[in-house]
Amino acid sequence: MLTNSPPVLTNPSLNFLETVKQATPGDSRLTMCIQCGTCGGSCPSGQDMDHTPRQLFAMIRADMREEVLRSNTPWYCVSCYFCMVRCPQEVHITDIMYTLKSMAIAADVYETNSAADLSQNFVGYVENYGRSFEFGLATRQYLRHQPLSLMRRASMGLGMLSKKRIDLTPSRIENLGQLQAILARAKELEAPT
Repeated sequence: MLTNSPPVLTNPSLNFLETVKQATPGDSRLTMCIQCGTCGGSCPSGQDMDHTPRQLFAMIRADMREEVLRSNTPWYCVSCYFCMVRCPQEVHITDIMYTLKSMAIAADVYETNSAADLSQNFVGYVENYGRSFEFGLATRQYLRHQPLSLMRRASMGLGMLSKKRIDLTPSRIENLGQLQAILARAKELEAPT
C-alpha cells in the first residue's frame, strides 16, 4: 500500500481515477479519453514506455494504482505536448503525466532509473538554458544507461548534425531570468505547506 503521501493522493474514499483528477491542476479531461491511441502514436518517447498513455488511462480507470505509479511512462514524457495537440478529446495528457510523477514521488514507489534521469536532465537543461539541449541530453542518457548502444545511434546523430537539426553546444533563450523567475514561483506554489 502507498504510504507517506499527501491526503489527496491516498484518500481511501476516492477511487484512483478521482484521485488523479483531483490532483491534476485544472480540468484534466481524463474521463473524456476515448482510447483512440493517438497519444501513443504521437509520442516521440512512446517506444521506450512500458505502457502508452492510453493504456495508462485505462489502468487508472481500472483502479490499478500501484501499477500506474510504478510505470515508466510518465518519466519518459518529454513535455512536447504533441499528444495534447493531436488528442481529439483535448485530454490534458502532459498535465496528467506530471501528476503521476508527483504521486509516484510522494508515494516513494518510483525507482531511480533511466527514465527518471532523463526527466531530471531535461528539466535541468530547461532551467539552465530555457530549452532542451538534445545532443547533451541524448549523449548523457546513453553514456550513463546504455553506453554500448551509443555507437549504434552515432550515425543518426551525424545525420542530424549534417542537416543542422541538432547543435553541439547548448544555447540560452533571451530573457532567461524571466523564465527562471516563473519556474521558481511555480516551485514555491507546488511546495507542500
